[in-house]
Amino acid sequence: MTDYFKNLRDYLFRGLMFESEADKFQSAGIQVGADTGQAEERLLSEALTPFNIQRRNNALQMARLYAVLHCFENEIRWFVRETLEEREGADWIDKLPPQIKNFAEKIQAQAYKDSWLEGEKTDLLGFVQFGHLAQIMIDKWDHFMDIIPSQHWLKQRMEELEKQGIL
Repeated sequence: MTDYFKNLRDYLFRGLMFESEADKFQSAGIQVGADTGQAEERLLSEALTPFNIQRRNNALQMARLYAVLHCFENEIRWFVRETLEEREGADWIDKLPPQIKNFAEKIQAQAYKDSWLEGEKTDLLGFVQFGHLAQIMIDKWDHFMDIIPSQHWLKQRMEELEKQGIL
């Protein structure tokens, strides 16, 4: 083994050891590394300063709600992706209902053109609307019937969320 590879291996090993130990310290409540929470809080505070206190409080309340909804929606996307990948293979995306796949590709192409938009742009499922996820699950019901009580139940839950303008 050359010195370069030995040094690289040793460096990576030390990094892994540090990471392992740092987790133990953090779980014991000892801060390791920079506190990004305070920096994020300060940046958010500066960004909201121009607005009145009521508007800021409403924004912070909505930010917490948005975080939960964002996680929920993306958990559904993950669930659909993982299920279809497991059941239909790596080319599952090509087997989506054509109207949904075409819609997502159109939105994805626009996102690439609008380069100022942040976020993931390579994941086609990320451009599928929330309601389309229910359509995909119903279209591929054989793969989801063991997990979801019924198609009617699924439609009701998804429609409730969409009616409220939540997702």
